[in-house]
Amino acid sequence: MKVKHIIYFFAFLQWQFGISQYIAVDNTYTAENLVKQVLFNNSCGNVTNVSVSGGNWGNGQQSWGRFDANGSSFSFQDGIILSTGKIDSAVGPNTYIVSDDAPGWGGDSDLNQALGISNTFNATVLEFDFTPVTNNVSFDFILSSEQYLSNPTQNQCNYTDGFAFLIKPISSTNYQNIALVPNTNIPIKINTVRGPGTICPPANEQYFDAFNGVNHPTNFNGQTKSITAKANVVAGDLYHIKLVIADQGNEKYDSAIFLKGGSFSFDIDLGNDRTFANGNPVCFDESLTLDGTSFSATTYQWYFNNNIIPGETNSTLTLNPPYNSLSNGLYSVIVNAGDPCERRGDINLDFSDDLQAIDDTFVKCDEDQTQDGITQITATEIASIINDLFPTLPSNYNVALFANPTDSTPIPIPYTNSTAFTEILYAKITNFNCYANDAFPVNVSVQTFGEVINDETIGLCTGNTAVLQANLGYTYLWNTGETTSSISVTSAGTYSVILTNANSCTQTKTFTVIGSQIATLIDIVTTDFEDNNTAEIVVSAGGDYEFSLNGIDYQDSSIFYNLGEGEYTVYVNDKNGCGQITATFYILNYPKFFSPNYDGYNDEWTIKNLDKKGLLASKIYIFDRFGKLIHQIIPGEKGWNGTYNGKKIPADDYWFILELANGKTIKGHFALLR
Repeated sequence: MKVKHIIYFFAFLQWQFGISQYIAVDNTYTAENLVKQVLFNNSCGNVTNVSVSGGNWGNGQQSWGRFDANGSSFSFQDGIILSTGKIDSAVGPNTYIVSDDAPGWGGDSDLNQALGISNTFNATVLEFDFTPVTNNVSFDFILSSEQYLSNPTQNQCNYTDGFAFLIKPISSTNYQNIALVPNTNIPIKINTVRGPGTICPPANEQYFDAFNGVNHPTNFNGQTKSITAKANVVAGDLYHIKLVIADQGNEKYDSAIFLKGGSFSFDIDLGNDRTFANGNPVCFDESLTLDGTSFSATTYQWYFNNNIIPGETNSTLTLNPPYNSLSNGLYSVIVNAGDPCERRGDINLDFSDDLQAIDDTFVKCDEDQTQDGITQITATEIASIINDLFPTLPSNYNVALFANPTDSTPIPIPYTNSTAFTEILYAKITNFNCYANDAFPVNVSVQTFGEVINDETIGLCTGNTAVLQANLGYTYLWNTGETTSSISVTSAGTYSVILTNANSCTQTKTFTVIGSQIATLIDIVTTDFEDNNTAEIVVSAGGDYEFSLNGIDYQDSSIFYNLGEGEYTVYVNDKNGCGQITATFYILNYPKFFSPNYDGYNDEWTIKNLDKKGLLASKIYIFDRFGKLIHQIIPGEKGWNGTYNGKKIPADDYWFILELANGKTIKGHFALLR
């Protein structure tokens, strides 16, 4: 028994939950009750001559009636529904396409004429006469339709049902359609208000609500947002209004109009809101008169943010400068005409500030190396200019800088000044026309650093300290954190200092500290017995070295060319002042001739300095042109004096062979001159 009760309880909860998700409809309201009790829901208007027509299936189901949100998420709590099908079919969920049709259910000629069409079917019409008590009327509505397909084919993009809200003075034959896309003359239909997301082009998508899934309060595929229909009328005159919706082309894919309950209003029109958001605030120097004049009014009372404005009981309210932000808000008038009908007008007003330029000078340092007074002003700096100019500028103001006061195009960002050292720019408010003729001048002063700051490279000897001295006359900030004009360093690296002058302009000086040390000789590699003898000085790395063979003329290359035979001293100097080393080396070669005439010059032929290069174990053999051994020289001893067996031999060319201890031989020839 308990289990059965639990099952019933959960079934009841599910039923309750299902009901609360979808709208409910009521077919029992008469046309007069729908208008007077649901649409008006007040005593204003003197409604007469009410009628309704549409589809009637004879079983209590019809195409008009009252709806209720029924706890669902539908936008209106209650109101009137006019459909091209059964209103019972409008109840969610959205599970099938509604295409209801009643016998003999035709279209409407007034709708055809208003929309310029000729093929309407299944028209539902609610119409009545009324006498407005103000000069404008309005009411809120939503268009829902099965023709809002979330996955249409291309030929379905022009499917659209038609509806119109037609109003005219009772004496006129011409209707005015007020079911229009706001601020346009475009009639609202499925293809004039549609959102993006399908192959069909969007149109006025800001007024489209959504394509619906299954779980929606209504059984329609989509709907517009709440839109307000408005009409200007003459208070006290009699008008006729006709609310009509119909299928177009055929009776398929039904649509419906939901009229918000109690929204038919005779509120007083105080004009469009003038706000920062709309881009049309009341100007700081503007006097504004709000006119609440109403038909047959007996008393007026003006309000600010729903609080009575003392003493303001006339039909108009005049607002005069100066204004401030405390003046921003909702201004209202409530009119009494000696009847139960309360008439109200509302308008939201924001008031622009009377802007005063504070700091109209911007100092900018020339940051490039040319220091010519031409430099780039960044987006951040432009924002700073504007902030300094208007430090209390409200967030809803847009300010831009212009090169000339009459320009309509702001300067590019970033901006490079076109006049060296000084330039006038103009700040203008770009989103409110209150300042259309106001251009606030800004003096841009470009300061230069003055002195040219050059970077330096400094050597640092191992174990020593280097002093990095910046240019004098500035304030300093080193990348080490020190703030003196010079610092001492003991390690190689890159050091920089920001120099700031009296104009707060900066330059950065960079010191590249290179570690260095005195050279260590590793080897001297020579080539001998060549026409171009060379010597390469091989030293250890760790310094920046230069090389010389006389201690005066230095070269960066460690190789010396075209060296004759003899003894050489090489000087290796560290360019960074870490010291110098010297070394001796020898270049070997043989004389190309000798003349043994005992004059003290070239009297003997030999190869010198073999002992200096550790070649004492070498042997030198001299031959005549026929290959006969003439003489042998032992390194370190006397050379050949041009004799053979104690006798002078004739002048001629002679050949030699130098045999080294490692088995290598060097051959050549020379001339004996007499």
